[in-house]
Amino acid sequence: MSWQDRFSSALQQRKQNHLLRQRQTLHSPQSTHVSCGNAQLLNFCSNDYLGLANTGGDDLARAAQDWQFGSGASHLVCGHTRAHHDLEKALAEFTGYPRALLFSTGYMANVGVISALAQRGDFIFQDKLNHASLLDGAQLSRAKMTRYRHCDYQQLDDLLSATSGACLVVSDSIFSMDGDLADVARLAEISQHHDALLMIDDAHGIGVLGKNGHGVREHFDLPQEALPVYIGTLGKALGGYGAFVAGSDDLIEYLIQFSRSYIYTTAMPPAVAQAMLGNLERARDNKLREALTDRIKLFRSGAAARGLPLMDSESPVQPLLTGSSDRALRISDSLKQQGIWISAIRPPTVPQGEARLRVTLTAAHTAEDIATLLTALESAFTEDAQ
Repeated sequence: MSWQDRFSSALQQRKQNHLLRQRQTLHSPQSTHVSCGNAQLLNFCSNDYLGLANTGGDDLARAAQDWQFGSGASHLVCGHTRAHHDLEKALAEFTGYPRALLFSTGYMANVGVISALAQRGDFIFQDKLNHASLLDGAQLSRAKMTRYRHCDYQQLDDLLSATSGACLVVSDSIFSMDGDLADVARLAEISQHHDALLMIDDAHGIGVLGKNGHGVREHFDLPQEALPVYIGTLGKALGGYGAFVAGSDDLIEYLIQFSRSYIYTTAMPPAVAQAMLGNLERARDNKLREALTDRIKLFRSGAAARGLPLMDSESPVQPLLTGSSDRALRISDSLKQQGIWISAIRPPTVPQGEARLRVTLTAAHTAEDIATLLTALESAFTEDAQ
C-alpha cells in the first residue's frame, strides 16, 4: 500500500465510522460566549474552569515590553530567564512543594517525566482511563506497563503485590472524559505500602480542587511525601499556557538532567511565563471556586430533573452518555443550531459504545447560561429519541 493509499483509507474509515474530527475556528477570545464561523455560541466545551483565559491580556502586553517575543534557546543553553525562574518559584509555593519545573505543554510534561523516571526493566501501573500523554510516556520509557481497571484499587494492590522491581503508579486526578475523581489518598497508601513511586496528573484539578484551589494534594490533605510527583497544567483552570512538575529538590534536578522533552526544546516565551504570575494570583480568589461549585450543582440538579443521562461526576466535567458516535454528533449539531457549543466525544478518545457529550462548566457561566443549556439539552435529547 502506498503512503497516499494509506492516508486515503484511514480518512475514509474515520468518515464511515462517524469519527472524523474537524477543527472549529474561533473569531473571538476564549469565553463563555464566542464567535465561531458565522455563529455566536454559548460555549460549554472549554477547560477554562475559573474563567481566567479571558483575563491577563494587559499582563502579557507589559511582559512583552520587558521580554519581547522569543526565548531564543532551550532552558539548558541560554533560554532560561528570570521570568521562568519566578514562575517556577511561584508554582512551587502554590502547590506546596520545594521546587517546580516548567514544561511547554501538559503532553510534554507527562511524556518527559514518565520516560525519564522509568527505564527498561521497571514496571508502570496506570489507570485504564488515564490520558493519552501518560500512556505515551510509559511506552517511550520501555518499562513494562500494566493498566488496572478504572479506579479498581484492589486490583492495583494485587498487581503490586505480585511484582518485584521498581514500580511507578500513575493516575489522573480528575479524569478528563468521565469527570470523576481518583481516590488519591488510597493510591498514596497503596504506593507507600509497596514502596512504589506515585505520580498524579492534576491537569483538571489544579485551581479547582482543594479549599484554596491548590489541587488534589490539598483536597485530600496529603503530605508531600505521599504524592512525590505532581503534574499540573497552566492552560485549564489557570487560563494560560504551559505545564509543570512539582516535587523534591532531587526530583527536579534529576528531570533537568534526564527529561528529554524539557532538555531538547525551546523554552516557552518569557513574556508568557511572566504573565502567568497574574493568573496564578487571580486563581487564589475562592469566590471563583464557589461560583464554579454553584454552577455544577445547578446543572446536575436540573439535568437529573429532566432525566438527562448524567454520569457520576462532581467536577466541572459533566459528560452525558449517548452511546453511539453518530448519536453524539446528531445531538451536538442540534445544540449548535440552538446556539450551544458542546463537543461530541467519540472513540478513540473514549471506548467503543461510550460516545458522549462533554459538558464543561466554568465560574464565568451565569445561572441564566445554565438554564439556557438545560432547556436546549432537553429539547435535543427529546427530539433525537423520536
